[in-house]
Amino acid sequence: MITKHPIYQDFPEYADKIKDLYHHNDQFQVLLQSYSELDDRIYKIETDQELAMDDELSQLRKDRVFLKDEIYTFLKNN
Repeated sequence: MITKHPIYQDFPEYADKIKDLYHHNDQFQVLLQSYSELDDRIYKIETDQELAMDDELSQLRKDRVFLKDEIYTFLKNN
């Protein structure tokens, strides 16, 4: 089953902190926006709404994991 990967789903224990940082921290807002846009693009490719080569999709997925790691680190340190 193809689904989106919202950050709240991956880090439910940080839900309140995510909301707070999103509204009060510009750096976190950029990270979260970048993650959401990337996740949307991957979803569109996986559901055939947008075309991409397999290697491009693979790289996008790696980028999403990298951003998710950055977000997690940010949540832990702030």
